Amino acid sequence: MEPVTHLLTGACLGRAGLNRKTGLATLTLVVASEAPDVDIVTLFGGSVSYLQHHRGITHTLLGAPFVAAGSLALVYGIYRLLLSRGRKLKLAPNWPLLYLYALLATLLHVFLDFTNSYGVRPFAPFNPRWYSWDIVFVVDPILLAVLLLALITPALLGLISEEIGAHKSSRGRGAAIFALVFFAALIVVRDFEHRRAVNLLQSVTYADQDPRRASAYATYWNPFVWNGVVETRDFLESVLANPRTGQIDPEGTAVRRPKPEETPATLAAKESRLGRVYLDWAAYPLVEADRLPDGTGYKVQFVDLRFARISSDRQPPPLAAYVILDAKLRVVDMYVGGPVSRSRE
Repeated sequence: MEPVTHLLTGACLGRAGLNRKTGLATLTLVVASEAPDVDIVTLFGGSVSYLQHHRGITHTLLGAPFVAAGSLALVYGIYRLLLSRGRKLKLAPNWPLLYLYALLATLLHVFLDFTNSYGVRPFAPFNPRWYSWDIVFVVDPILLAVLLLALITPALLGLISEEIGAHKSSRGRGAAIFALVFFAALIVVRDFEHRRAVNLLQSVTYADQDPRRASAYATYWNPFVWNGVVETRDFLESVLANPRTGQIDPEGTAVRRPKPEETPATLAAKESRLGRVYLDWAAYPLVEADRLPDGTGYKVQFVDLRFARISSDRQPPPLAAYVILDAKLRVVDMYVGGPVSRSRE
């Protein structure tokens, strides 16, 4: 999930009642809920390094206790700063309990990232396999709105109550609990619809070919329409599926891509560092090579069809990657996205 959802989830956990047990509870939960994304520092090594290490050790069961400890160390530093400025907490911090809160928030971050199609590697380094549930889009506007309203509404109601002289209430806790329950219910509904979508995609033939495998990925706005990817013997097809209506490709926007033949250029690109990292992560990779305009080499594009339908026709698919080869098939350059973020071998 994107950072805002993680932060809001941590804040709701605190307001739902965990902040009644110890001081600094909400701060700890908020910090730890986003702490695993500290791996963004690998972007300084270039886009290939980031692809290789993003959602790596900080998103694993092995790394979670250390991420929680680092989060708590940051909270402790903030606590010492507050004390040095004469600030006192209404409730004293219970550090062992706060560590458990930090561990809870860290593991929840890993779980939430597991729900979307990018995936996580929770058992690395012992098992580096990627796992993804594919039921929630990386940015869910409905979920964001509910979490945000759960935190803002009590404050607004408090201002209104203050103006009219009403007594204070504990609306904040109830709103936070509602948001978390809504989150859990949303996951249950999405999982149910996801299973129906996959079954629908697997139930038909495509150009007289049976699907070898099929996957469904959440869309941005509509929880009942899914981005489907189907692999057959000869091609890959990106298609919308609506399990509620039982329709596949209701808008006639399916895109069928023949499986490209292997060439010396694609084989060389797959053996590069970027090629190995990309193919390890991608679920439906499509690798194609084109000659450079000056004829001095090749540009090999890697695309994961999980994300192909997110972009428009005028833009390359998100998370597309490129390997530039010279005429002797040696790697000249490689990068994910645009060449601005490129990383050399």
